[in-house]
Parts: sequence; C-alpha cells; structure tokens
Amino acid sequence: MNVEVVAAGPSVRVRAYLNKAYGHARWRKMKGIATVRLPNGALRLVELHWYQAHGIGKRDLKIKYYLDW
Repeated sequence: MNVEVVAAGPSVRVRAYLNKAYGHARWRKMKGIATVRLPNGALRLVELHWYQAHGIGKRDLKIKYYLDW
C-alpha cells in the first residue's frame, strides 16, 4: 500500500473528536492505495483515507475513490 500524509497536527480538522473518542495523541490524516475485498466479494483497487496516531493505530478508515474503472 502506498501511504502519504495528507494533514498533521492542527491541520487535522476533526482533532477534537479524535482526542475525545480515542485519546490525546499526535493525529495524522493519511491516504493510501490498496486492493480491498468488498462485501459482495469483488476485489477493487481503491484510495483509502484514515486517521492514525502513534500508540493508537488506524481509525475511521473509509474508501474515497475506486481506481480500477
């Protein structure tokens, strides 16, 4: 998976929510490209976005774009 930082520190807009829900940390918004299996069984190449912090891990993973059409 190709991973890239989109935003870090005060640039993360939902930082207050992340601190309240998962704990205080240095949150980063990340994006990457991966192959995922959808609930219908299909394999698709997608761009994923998520939030990540050291010691907490990946949270709120979501598919932003399908790249294989």
